Amino acid sequence: MNDKYKKYKQLIELATNLSVAKELTKEATAGYAGTALLASNGEIYTGKSLTGICSIAFCGEVGAVLSMLKDGISEIEAIVTVSNDRKLMPPCGRCREMMYQVDRKNLKTKLLLENGRVVTLNDLFPERAQELWETLQEDSS
Repeated sequence: MNDKYKKYKQLIELATNLSVAKELTKEATAGYAGTALLASNGEIYTGKSLTGICSIAFCGEVGAVLSMLKDGISEIEAIVTVSNDRKLMPPCGRCREMMYQVDRKNLKTKLLLENGRVVTLNDLFPERAQELWETLQEDSS
């Protein structure tokens, strides 16, 4: 088993362990999804989702990325999110955009998906908000 495969397996196990939903209050639940990422410094960072009423929600990716950022790291080598029904899932559009905005190199980030599929963030990213914004600015000049 090569080192990269071992790291990916470890990411999946960590994310799975975090993906246990726990009701915090009648308005908030943590852990519908767990996330683990491998940063460019070789460290693993984790996070879990938080959902609440009034559209207050944070994906597991947000927690993992914020944990990484506090160490001064912004480049992600690989990331996995596991739902509480034990399925590997891609980041939502908001999280894809966040990962791109914190470091442009994250377009090369490997996303671990169901059935052993590995794609890059760029593969799932048809249009980026920054590029659309720049186009709108050019059109209005």
